[in-house]
Amino acid sequence: MTSLNQFLTAYDEQLRTDAETPGAIAVERLGPLRLVTFAGGRGFVTYQDLDGASAQRITQWVVEALAVYRKDPAIVRVEWKTRGHDHAPGLHDALLRNGFEPDETESIMIGEATALNVDVQLPPGVSLHRVTEEQDIRAMSAMQDNVFGEPVSDDNAEGLLRRVEHDDGMELWVAVYQGRIISAGRLEPVAETEFAGIWGGATVEGWRGQGIYRAVTAARARSALKMGKTLIHSDSTAYSRPILERSGLVRVSTTTPYRWRR
Repeated sequence: MTSLNQFLTAYDEQLRTDAETPGAIAVERLGPLRLVTFAGGRGFVTYQDLDGASAQRITQWVVEALAVYRKDPAIVRVEWKTRGHDHAPGLHDALLRNGFEPDETESIMIGEATALNVDVQLPPGVSLHRVTEEQDIRAMSAMQDNVFGEPVSDDNAEGLLRRVEHDDGMELWVAVYQGRIISAGRLEPVAETEFAGIWGGATVEGWRGQGIYRAVTAARARSALKMGKTLIHSDSTAYSRPILERSGLVRVSTTTPYRWRR
């Protein structure tokens, strides 16, 4: 059985690389930082570690990274992804001073893909599908935006459509009732690693607590295993974490996104 420390080491070594940002349209380096640009005016800052940097140096990186994005008028929002197990003196205060706001802290969950590959009885009339057509992808994206309390974004849907067109390995899975998408999630196989990620899990209010999210997750796990992926990772909210824990995934650390908007 793999230990928590082994899971965390695999996460840091295999996932905190370019493998973390499939679909990026540009990546610029600033010291240990990777300054990523995605379609739709979204910037994303991540790194494997901060090389033992001092608070003064980290503050300088925050200022310089934000300056890079400020120079590009197409960038309207930036996410700086932090991890709870990193040594990052002064980072929180530096981000706040430069206009970033912390979002909800999530749990980094990792476990064996086989643990999620279970049979789940769906409510009558509910079925699971993998979607690839534009109409279905737009409907799925709009549902997720609504569930997460965000305005419905054409940019999010367009980003998914571009990735499906380029066939980069991502899969989109949904649960449907009477033609309406009521739950959905993304599978992200990570090339040249043991991992596949499960992301964007969302279920419409009124359909929660009936095993539907778990069934969508099981479908993604089965697909990951067919690709030869043995480990599953996910950043989980307080709602989804217990479901994944019951399936055998463990919390190896936390992650907190800090967000800046132009």
